[in-house]
Amino acid sequence: MLVQMVIDGMDVPEDGTPQDAVADLLVRIGGGDQRAFAELYDALSSRAFGLILRVLVNRSQSEEVLQEVFLEIWQSASKFAPNKGQGRTWVMTIAHRRAVDRVRASQSSADRDVRAGFRDIGVAHDSVSETVELGIESEKVHHALAALPEAQREALVLAYYGGYSQNEVAVLVGAPLGTIKTRMRDGLSRLRAAMGVTA
Repeated sequence: MLVQMVIDGMDVPEDGTPQDAVADLLVRIGGGDQRAFAELYDALSSRAFGLILRVLVNRSQSEEVLQEVFLEIWQSASKFAPNKGQGRTWVMTIAHRRAVDRVRASQSSADRDVRAGFRDIGVAHDSVSETVELGIESEKVHHALAALPEAQREALVLAYYGGYSQNEVAVLVGAPLGTIKTRMRDGLSRLRAAMGVTA
């Protein structure tokens, strides 16, 4: 409940829009109301952008993701069920997931580029051997991360790629702090085992 209040900004958050008003706007957007969509954008776009920017750091990518978030809201608002959750949480969850997806896509693209670069190297030089080893280690970590359960992977990606503290991760995913600590501890333990690291 405390986590929910922090994410939702209590009853009337900094943007001044009561939580029930956000749910009402989403219901109207689900019916195709463009004015409601504009009101929602005005109320929550800067907050969603701040969250996205915290995950991605890159401003231009964050702007692109913000557009994707509001496009998704427009397309899927009819799926929002006011009786099953808070409107602001629903919007911020979409923003968070889109940002994390972009981090994963960027990491995957970087891994592909590294692999392609290694294939294009005609002659191995001592000066690149260290880069090759780092690329191989990075790939091992990427595969080991992909093998983790989703909850553990999400907590670790947010903490280590997104730069969030354990408290912030707990708020973002809507789980108790103790649960996040357990997920991260268990996830790191599995990573060490997969990498053959003894601690």
